Amino acid sequence: MWSPPDTYAIARIDLPGASTHGWQVRMQRRGKKYGKYFADRQWGGPKQAYLKARSWRDALMERLEDEAAGARICEKSARNSSGVVGVSKVAVAASNGSMYYFWQATWCPEPGQRRCVKFSVRRHGDRQAFRLAVEARRQGVES
Repeated sequence: MWSPPDTYAIARIDLPGASTHGWQVRMQRRGKKYGKYFADRQWGGPKQAYLKARSWRDALMERLEDEAAGARICEKSARNSSGVVGVSKVAVAASNGSMYYFWQATWCPEPGQRRCVKFSVRRHGDRQAFRLAVEARRQGVES
């Protein structure tokens, strides 16, 4: 049996009882689902249907990458209470019930990667921990 070289987000569907044979492309980005079915019969066989499915998937991924490149990069959310994009105050409950507070800086050095660093309010004080997080975010985004 022929095996396709690249099946990311592509699944083979074979349901002989329902006379269903083809390739299903499914993916989800930012909570939105995308999908399309490519029937062997419609496209002239499994290989041709697979090639159509892969072509559709590649075009979809390129479109989604283009949309993501300009989206949400440096806009302050209404949920942001720190006033600085990518900097937030985090509370962590320890197993003994104690609460620990941190200022956290988050950024994406490359698509698909996320970096995060936390600064303890207990160790640095609230203002200094916040300043350190802002500086870490600035340096992370610039590098």
